[in-house]
Amino acid sequence: MADWKGIVGTVAPAIATALGGPLAGLGVSALAGALGLGQDAGEEEVARAVSRATPEQLLAVKRAEMDFAARLKELDIDLERLAVADRSSARRREAATGDSWTPRLLAMLTLGLFGGCVWWAFTSDMSTLDAAQSGIIGGVIGYASAKADTVVGYYFGGSAGGMQSGGRKDERR
Repeated sequence: MADWKGIVGTVAPAIATALGGPLAGLGVSALAGALGLGQDAGEEEVARAVSRATPEQLLAVKRAEMDFAARLKELDIDLERLAVADRSSARRREAATGDSWTPRLLAMLTLGLFGGCVWWAFTSDMSTLDAAQSGIIGGVIGYASAKADTVVGYYFGGSAGGMQSGGRKDERR
């Protein structure tokens, strides 16, 4: 269940983007509908369902992605513009408070812990671990990886066009 948003990001990137912002409720609702859960399903219930989804359910999530994108277009909601505004406001807050050390320390701690997790995973003898322990360790490393990615994206930016075209930069003329 640790990487359910990663699964959603692969199958339904627009819904995944919504999950990380002010439209999270719409994203959870779209997923709940696609997975056959009630409209009152919470994020934890949706997370469990996504983690255990069958190929047919993942196809339903993909269809929900198309409906979700069409609905956002109808409402004139641009997820990328919202994401840019969110990052921009975080950077403005950092500049306004003059506290440049707290984000830097948190970033260094996050990247250091991720590096430590990876180093430990590659240098440890994990042959004595059972499947549950390996799964938990994998989940923790996946979570740390996602947070490290967020830090790198904050400081160095990201490529929205690259994400939209399956990891390749889109060509603009």
